[in-house]
Amino acid sequence: MQEAKRLQEIYDLLTQQYPDTRPLLHFRNPFELLVATVLSAQCTDAMVNRITPQLFARYPGPADLADASLSELEDLIRPTGFYHTKARYLVTLAQKIVADHGGKVPATMEELTALPGVGRKTASVILATCYGVPALIVDTHVLRVSRRLGLSKGKTAEQVEQDLARHFSPDRWIPISHGLNRHGRSCCFARKPSCPICIIHHICPFFIDLQR
Repeated sequence: MQEAKRLQEIYDLLTQQYPDTRPLLHFRNPFELLVATVLSAQCTDAMVNRITPQLFARYPGPADLADASLSELEDLIRPTGFYHTKARYLVTLAQKIVADHGGKVPATMEELTALPGVGRKTASVILATCYGVPALIVDTHVLRVSRRLGLSKGKTAEQVEQDLARHFSPDRWIPISHGLNRHGRSCCFARKPSCPICIIHHICPFFIDLQR
C-alpha cells in the first residue's frame, strides 16, 4: 500500500471512530482547562475531574489563584499527586497571567510555554481546544500509538510531533491528535494491546510484525 493511501486510511478510520475532539477534562474556560491540564500530569483525568469543582469554586480565576495559600491549595489538589510541585506551578503561573497578560490565558505557544509548569503538550491543548489554533497534542498515548503505526520512530514528544506534522496537514492536527489519543486509551494499551479487535491492525506494522 502506498504510504499516502495508508496515512489517509489511518486518519479516516481514527477520526470516524473517535469524532469527539474535546478533552476528557471538565472545564468552562481557558483558565480552568489550563489548571486541569497541569494537574493531569501523572494523574488520571477522572481524578482531576473529581477535585476541580471544589478547586474552581475556591479559586474561580487567575487573580484568586495568584493569591492562594500554598498549604490550602496543596490540600485541595493532594489526590492528583506531586501536589507540592503542582501547587507552586499553579500559583506562579496564575501570578504571571495576572501580571503579564491582564488576567487572560495567552493564546500563543511562546507565551503559554513561558508559564511555569506549562510544556508544549499543555500549551497545545489550550491552543487547540480554546482558541482553535492547529496544534498536535502529543501525550504518552499519542507517542505510543504513533510509533506502533510507524508514523514516527521518535522517542520524545517533540520528535513525534515533528513527524506527525510532516504526515498530516495543519487542518488535521487536532482530529488526528484526539484519534490517536483515544485509540491509545481504549485499544492500543501500553501492555497487552487489543490488536485482534483494532480497527487499523491491517495497516499497523506493530501488529503485522507480531503475526510473523
